[in-house]
Amino acid sequence: MLRQDFLKKLYNIPSAFEKRIKRRISGRPHVFFAVCPPGLGGVCETEVNRVSQKAGEIFSDNDRITDIKALPGGIEFTTRLKTACLANILMGSTTRILMRVASFKADGFRRLEEQIKSIDWELYLPPQSPPDIRVSTHKSRLYHSTAIADRIRPIIHDRLFLKDRSEQHDISKSAETISQPLMVRGENDRFELSLDMSGTSLYKRGIKEKIVKAPLRETLAFAILTRLDLSEKDMIADPMCGSGTFSLEGAMMQCALPPGAFRSFAFEAWPGFEEKSITHARNRLLAAAGACMDAGPLPPILARDIDQAAIDRLKQTCTRHRLFQRICPVCDDFFTMKPPPITDNQGVVLLNPPYGIRLDKNDDITALYKEIGNKLAADFKGWRAGVVCPGRKEFRALNLSLSTMPLFHGGLDLRTAIGVIGR
Repeated sequence: MLRQDFLKKLYNIPSAFEKRIKRRISGRPHVFFAVCPPGLGGVCETEVNRVSQKAGEIFSDNDRITDIKALPGGIEFTTRLKTACLANILMGSTTRILMRVASFKADGFRRLEEQIKSIDWELYLPPQSPPDIRVSTHKSRLYHSTAIADRIRPIIHDRLFLKDRSEQHDISKSAETISQPLMVRGENDRFELSLDMSGTSLYKRGIKEKIVKAPLRETLAFAILTRLDLSEKDMIADPMCGSGTFSLEGAMMQCALPPGAFRSFAFEAWPGFEEKSITHARNRLLAAAGACMDAGPLPPILARDIDQAAIDRLKQTCTRHRLFQRICPVCDDFFTMKPPPITDNQGVVLLNPPYGIRLDKNDDITALYKEIGNKLAADFKGWRAGVVCPGRKEFRALNLSLSTMPLFHGGLDLRTAIGVIGR
C-alpha cells in the first residue's frame, strides 16, 4: 500500500477522491450568485461579463460565463469553479459570491434530512470544518431557523468527520480558520442551499488596518468611480478622504489591480480549489498592474482631510503597496483647497461629507451641502464629480445640475450627485 501511494505521488496519479472532485466539482459548470448592494445591479452585471472575458483570456473559452441573469439582490451566472474564484478576485461591486449546492422541496424534517444526506459534502467543504449554517424562511412549513440548522448540522458533521480519511485530500487544509458559511433559504417549502465562496464580505479588501467612523464601503466607492468612467489619465481629488476609500479604490482601478488582490477567501480551503490555476491568474493580473505602474508616472491622488489622525492612518495604509505611493495625504480643509488646473475634463473630485452619526445634532447639514456646491462650482469647474448625499434635500442644496445615482449604505437610502461641474 505504501509503495502504491509513493508511485501515485511520483507519477502525479490522481486518487479516487481527486477524480470525484474533478468529475463532480471542478470539471463541470455550476450556478453562482453574485450578491450586490441595492442599485448596483447594472454595474455588477457588467463586471460579470468582464470576468467572463478575462477567464477566456487566462484559462480557456470553456471557462467563460454563461446564462447571466439579473435577479432580485444580484446576478446569477453559470461557470466552472475556478472562474467563480476569479470573479471573487476581480469584482469590485459585489458583496459576496454564492455557489448553489442544491434545491429541493421539503415540508417536513424527514424530507429535509433525506435531502441533506444525499449531498456529498466532503466534495464541497474542507475536512473537519463544519459550516456556519445561516437559515432564512418565508411561507414554509419548516420555519424555525434554529431547528432547521440543528437538523442539518450533525448530518454534515458526520460526513466531514469520517473515521476513514484514506480517500480524502490532504487533511492539513482542515487547519484553515476561514469561516465556511452555508446559506439555507426556504420559501414556499422549497429550500435552496448555497455556500458562501467569499468568506468575509468582499468590500473588505484587506488593505485598511484602521478605519474612521462610519466609512463609505469600498463596493459603493467602486460603483461611483465606475459610473464616472475613471481612467488612468484622470487626476483624483478626495478632499474629505477619511480613511481614504475613494483614493485607494481609485489607485487600484487606474492600474487594474484586482480588488481582491490583498485578501483571502473561503474557497481557498475547498477540496475543489485549483490553487495552481488561481495562482497563475493572480500573477498575470498583478504583472499587468505592475506594467501599468512602470509605464510612466500617473497623476497624483489628492487626499485631504481636516482630521490629522485620519491622514496619519491613511499615510500608514499607503505604505502597504507601491501603487498607493502616489496618494498624497495632507491635513487640509476642503473649503480652502485650491485644486490644480485640468484639461479635457480629466479630473475627478469625490466627496463623502459627514452625515448621520458623523455629525453633531446641532449641525446644519443642508447649509453644509450648499457650501460644498458653491465651492465645487467656484474651484472645480470642468471636473467630473461624485458627491454622496443622505437625501433629496441635500442633493438639491448642491445646486449643481448633476444627475442622481441611488445607493443604499448602512441602513440609509443615499443618492450620489454625478456629472460634470458646469456652473
